[in-house]
Amino acid sequence: MKTLEVTDGLMRWRLLLGEAAEASCGGLTGDAAAADAALNWLYGRDEQWGRRDERPAGDKGAGLGPSRLSTPAWINEIHRLFPQEVIERLEKDAVEVYGIDEVVTSLEVLEKIEPSVTLLKAVLQTKHLMNPEVLAAARRLVREVVRRIMEKMRTEVRQSFSGTRDRRHRSRFKLNRNFDFKETIKSNLHRWEPAKLKLYLETPVFNSRSRKFSEKWDIIILVDQSGSMVNSVIHSAVMAACLWDIPGMKTRLIAFDTQVVDLTTEADDPVELLMKVQLGGGTDIAKAVAYAQGLIENPARSVVVLITDFCEGGDDGELVRRAKALTESGVHLLGLAALDERARPDYDRDMAARLVKVGAQVGAMTPGELASWLAQKIQGNK
Repeated sequence: MKTLEVTDGLMRWRLLLGEAAEASCGGLTGDAAAADAALNWLYGRDEQWGRRDERPAGDKGAGLGPSRLSTPAWINEIHRLFPQEVIERLEKDAVEVYGIDEVVTSLEVLEKIEPSVTLLKAVLQTKHLMNPEVLAAARRLVREVVRRIMEKMRTEVRQSFSGTRDRRHRSRFKLNRNFDFKETIKSNLHRWEPAKLKLYLETPVFNSRSRKFSEKWDIIILVDQSGSMVNSVIHSAVMAACLWDIPGMKTRLIAFDTQVVDLTTEADDPVELLMKVQLGGGTDIAKAVAYAQGLIENPARSVVVLITDFCEGGDDGELVRRAKALTESGVHLLGLAALDERARPDYDRDMAARLVKVGAQVGAMTPGELASWLAQKIQGNK
């Protein structure tokens, strides 16, 4: 793909400073002019950026304002002119900063746009605006983004649940994570050559792993589907799918706002699950926790993962009482203020502290960290 190259120093300054600098730096031509127009189409909406294009008094030259390009034409231009990392930043700003819904509600645009998590979030927030044809195109974008996330997450989950090393038994499967350094040295000491100060390894030793569970574990994921939790909703859906077929585990996924929706029947297909999520609305966390209580059969082998910003719109006292009842019965209760790649939480710290006092664990995790946490709880209580 061809991308814009600007080697002239004055032209670079002209692109940076806008039309106001044209008298000093000279005009733009060709792809440089097209790049300026594409940047202005987006950032010209910003009052501060717009000042870069204010011409000196008396200059009546015509500028290239946001109206010169349609959204599909703009998508075409940025894909022609800029490298991939710049394209992703421009598309992200169009959706997140300037709220240009047409980026994800136009069939023509959706067929050209580069799939990304930012665009997936935008689709989830605007899918109610889409006609069936556009929705079908959006679903293809969702599927591609989910596939990319799942490739990474499935590996992390399976590594976490691959079992604890059993040093009493050796394995014929030669995997790096099962390599037993001490036993390998011990078994090969007869091949030590003092003159060369070298130990030659003839027989590396690998441990087997213990994976058996005498009883099934219940993993109940409660995810807040308010608009601020969209990143966590995405990663919860993919996490549930990754956990779905792990031996010895029964995974449930519940979405909630002021209502509770059991999405377990869709948990093996994160795309269908995400397309059913309704973002926005209020939050009744206590109602969701009450629903989880009704699902628990064996408290000692149950984990409830509550993913929320802890901003309770319902009865906060009821939430604390139900959380206490869960933990006292033996349930492992984990409250997550964020579940995504960055794990940057924004939450009601007072409510979180109240839940910690009654036995919950609270934090923010990446999907890989959640998988490790779950594996430790399960493998430590076999």
